[in-house]
Amino acid sequence: MRRQLSRRTILAAGAMAAGEALLGRAARAGQPQRRVLVWSEGTAPREVYPKDINVAVAEGLQPLNGWEVVTASISDPDQGVSDDSLGKADVLIWWGHVRHRDVQDARVDRIVSRVKQDGMGFIALHSSHFSKALRKLLGTRCGFSEYVVDGSSVRVIVRDKTHPIVQGVADFTLDKTERYSEPFQVPEPESVVLDGVYSRPDGTTENSRQGLVWTVGKGRVFYFQPGHETYPHFFDDNVRRILRNAVQWMAPA
Repeated sequence: MRRQLSRRTILAAGAMAAGEALLGRAARAGQPQRRVLVWSEGTAPREVYPKDINVAVAEGLQPLNGWEVVTASISDPDQGVSDDSLGKADVLIWWGHVRHRDVQDARVDRIVSRVKQDGMGFIALHSSHFSKALRKLLGTRCGFSEYVVDGSSVRVIVRDKTHPIVQGVADFTLDKTERYSEPFQVPEPESVVLDGVYSRPDGTTENSRQGLVWTVGKGRVFYFQPGHETYPHFFDDNVRRILRNAVQWMAPA
């Protein structure tokens, strides 16, 4: 004989299941599912970045749901990129400028392995085009033809409008920047997500790509050109949105 369940029993069972589902969601919300490691070499001027560039970038990533944001620097043990910290990172954001040569080759090899073999995302910011890690990942010199700080502004243009990195982003201007002149010595990118036009103080203009992406092994690589240390680019809302989008898109599935 089939046992008859009372309406009260059914409602109680439903409430219990709903409560368990809510508790499960709360537990998942309380435990970050992903980690982004934000690294910098600690050479940015304190009058522009009082807590350094890694902290400024990390603060811009705080709205991400389900992500733990961790900062590191070259002065930390294992230069901030120990096997353990890299093993826990889904995405690594890198800002370097004058200390590229000080980064140990063993640390670089581990970064490259995490990207190629394990699918960790790698974001190189501004002068990190000369980082050992990006050059090894792309297999090229990664140089520009000229670097000039002359008060130029840059109009950052959303070129690949369907790309996840630029969702919710419109064209915007950074009033002052360091001008990097093409050609950029890198492999052909999968997409030029962001283009750009410099306006020099003398009124002339110059085109230069601002955001490029590649797949390297199992991982994704994003180079984002804005970010000169003497300008507060990493406090800009547009830059912060781009980096949040990039982090989410670049994490391994």
